[in-house]
Amino acid sequence: QLQLVESGGGLVQPGGSLRLSCAASGFTLGSYPIAWFRQVPGQGREGVSCIGTSDGSTTYGDSVKGRFTMSRDNAENTMYLQMNSLKAEDTAVYYCAVAERLGPVPCDMRHRWYDYWGQGTQVTVSS
Repeated sequence: QLQLVESGGGLVQPGGSLRLSCAASGFTLGSYPIAWFRQVPGQGREGVSCIGTSDGSTTYGDSVKGRFTMSRDNAENTMYLQMNSLKAEDTAVYYCAVAERLGPVPCDMRHRWYDYWGQGTQVTVSS
């Protein structure tokens, strides 16, 4: 059974850091494009970052470039999102996602492109 389990959310002060984890089971994470999204109430899901399987490069949304780093540990079958210099506007529920597309493909920042989702973890940035 394919499953994504997230952890690492919480409350942090502006300027602080958090690291989100997303552990995969039932499939090999390294074989598929993966992504992180976030959502605030009343708004659609925003693409934060993604990694494809064509060249392993990472794409970031403009609002997080230079502050967030996405990575994948194939041995642990886990993906991560390191978030630094956090701002109040980063407050959201964060979701990991996997697209069931085999072969060398670039990633995509549109949420409808993804097939499997984690349960979401709340990140709150506030003093």
